[in-house]
Formats: sequence, C-alpha cells, structure tokens
Amino acid sequence: MQYLYNIDMISFLNGDVKMRGDRFVIINVGGIGYKVFAPPEVLSMAGKTQKIELWTHLSVRENALDLYGFKEYPELEFFEVLIQISGIGPKTALGVLSTAPVDTIKKAIASGEISYLTKVSGIGKKTAERVVVELRDKMGAMDAATSIMFKEDEDVLQALQSLGYGNSEIREAIKNISNDASGVNARIKEALRILGK
Repeated sequence: MQYLYNIDMISFLNGDVKMRGDRFVIINVGGIGYKVFAPPEVLSMAGKTQKIELWTHLSVRENALDLYGFKEYPELEFFEVLIQISGIGPKTALGVLSTAPVDTIKKAIASGEISYLTKVSGIGKKTAERVVVELRDKMGAMDAATSIMFKEDEDVLQALQSLGYGNSEIREAIKNISNDASGVNARIKEALRILGK
C-alpha cells in the first residue's frame, strides 16, 4: 500500500518535554511522543522547561519521516530555503543553523562570507560558495551599515568564545543585542549583560 504525505501536515507542536537527546527532543502532545531534531538552543531550552513550543518541518524520505523543530518562525523559513538547495539536506541545514543566529548567517551570506557554512560537516568550500551565490540572489546585497554590524558581531562571537561561553549561549545573546549598541566594545558589553542575567 502506498501512502502519500503532505509535508506541511505537522507545522507546529506545543507540548511537554518527555526526553532530551544529544540532537533531538521528544515532545508529548496529547499522549503522542514526537521526536524532533533541533538546534542547540532548542535542546538547551528543553533542558530548562517542561513545556515547549516549536515550529516544525516534516522531512519525508523513502524510508523515514523526520521532524525538525525551531524556536522562531524565521529559523524554520531559512531552514526550508536551505534544503531547497541541491546538496543541502535537512541534517546539513540544521548544522548551518547551529553555527550562529539566523540574522548573522544571512549577513554572512549577503557579504559573501562562507566560514559559517564550511564549519558544518559535509559542506566543503565549493558547496559553500554555491550556497552563497544561490542565497545572495534571493536575499539581495547587504548595505554598508549592515555589513559593519556583521563584522562587529563576528568579533563579539570570537571574544565570547575566548571567555569560555558556548555557541548556543552566544547565539542567543547576539540575537538579543540592541541595534542601538554600536561598536564592538558596546556590543560585547551588551552581550555580557544579557549572558549575566
């Protein structure tokens, strides 16, 4: 018997954290446990709370149905853009989203920076360059002010890593830095304030 699945049939989950693994979380929704592969910030959140809400994408393969979950809808949107690129599967796309906040990755791609992509297992320099070319066409060029802010966030990331903070903490902090904080030092101070809460 052949089954046809609508890939949008599970788009959002709201339930209790039943279990957290290294790369996934199991969410109890109405007595049914959904195994959801997720980026580090979701896994970290799942370890601190009983209730969880995730935007999800159902990946349909010949021998498996895999759910991928994200805290924010723009992360899901960017994930779905990435997996439309030839050679980028869901697990690779999830790896990309685990390297930095979505806005930082978008700024990196818009400026032609491939380092965030080549950090991911399975993405070599040629694939990263192709991803950048395809995504830049969709996102458009980056203005000068945004380019400066991207470089500043790169410096913030490296500074916080040198202080021993983990990538998932840094991702969350950078995402919450106010756009009013201009200059590397100001953005580092703001990030440290956020991390110290």
